Amino acid sequence: MSFTTLGLGVSLLSGLIWIGLLFFRGQFWRANQRLDEDVPLPDEDAWPAVCAIVPARNEADVLPQSLRSLLQQTYPGPFKVLLVDDQSTDGTSEVAQQIAADLDQSHSLQLLQTSPLPPGWSGKLWAMHQGIEVVLAESTQPTYFLLTDADILHDGHNLRRLVAKAQQDHLDMVSLMVLLRCQSIWEQLLIPAFVFFFQKLYPFSWVNQQQKPIAAAAGGCILVSREALIRAGGIATIRETLIDDCALAAAIKFIPNTEQNRNIWLGLTTSTYSLRPYDTLDSIWSMVARTAFTQLNYSGLLLLGTVVGMFLIYLIPPVSFLLGLILGNLAMTLSGLCTWALMALAYLPTIRLYQLSPLWAFSLPVIALLYNLMTLDSARQHWQGQGGAWKGRVYPAP
Repeated sequence: MSFTTLGLGVSLLSGLIWIGLLFFRGQFWRANQRLDEDVPLPDEDAWPAVCAIVPARNEADVLPQSLRSLLQQTYPGPFKVLLVDDQSTDGTSEVAQQIAADLDQSHSLQLLQTSPLPPGWSGKLWAMHQGIEVVLAESTQPTYFLLTDADILHDGHNLRRLVAKAQQDHLDMVSLMVLLRCQSIWEQLLIPAFVFFFQKLYPFSWVNQQQKPIAAAAGGCILVSREALIRAGGIATIRETLIDDCALAAAIKFIPNTEQNRNIWLGLTTSTYSLRPYDTLDSIWSMVARTAFTQLNYSGLLLLGTVVGMFLIYLIPPVSFLLGLILGNLAMTLSGLCTWALMALAYLPTIRLYQLSPLWAFSLPVIALLYNLMTLDSARQHWQGQGGAWKGRVYPAP
């Protein structure tokens, strides 16, 4: 078999894979699972009680926007915010109290200082667990918990829509992949692709089908019913996980020892934002490398398969196109170009979601190469015993 024949065969295989992804992977690429802004709302006197649990570690700089957005929700039902201060050293609690006072919402804000982090827990989950336990010990308990990060700027009607969606469709969990910050050149290059890869790994339309054996959530914004959370064993059941949002979604959706699943929903939004900046390549690299190897269950075999698969799916098309031009092989050139075009077509809806130039859609091969390197670095960190570092803590892998 000649080199050109082998190259053409690999190029055609890459094209077939993309056809399969486009038509048989839950149409993940369409980015069309959105929270309906016009969803019918319950009667004004039927809005259930909600408590927002906000774990916060050194978040004083973002609270003037994020906490303010929570305290100014238009939600008509009972709603309070419990901010769990996770050993902050920047005056997070004092800033939160001042924000609530300025808005005349001190009655809606409750503060809790965490106890020292015990072994076997990640900091965020320990903070969430303590906050939920405090609420569950009260005489009046909420129907829903809103689990949200301290860096999320919520649209004023976000909670109304989340609750209305849960009530209308009888959902135990409603989660939003909020719009991530996309301002710097590195954010524009890598952040939309992060959302694209997440949708490919967990097709939202499959997550949202009760019978499908796939569950996922986006940890920045999760509305979960109190009863479902208790039935799943609470936050303690996922205490050691670094990818806690998807682990929680699995705990809520799948009922042990049965073939039944609960109803959950995951979608996109353009009105609720993350304020977390990733201005540099290093900051995005650290964010991805923290959990990439965890996603592969710390398996060297899965790592090898991922690297080879990413190369075949994302890098072979442009390589085939350029190699075909160099060798004067029209078939290889067209095969690589057509597959590259399919790839760009798949990425285009996510690019539009972030209101970027369509030309960014053709950058996916370069992006995939960088994410491949981040995944390899994640494995290196694990093998060197560095674990996942976040917010000044390092979590050793199990």
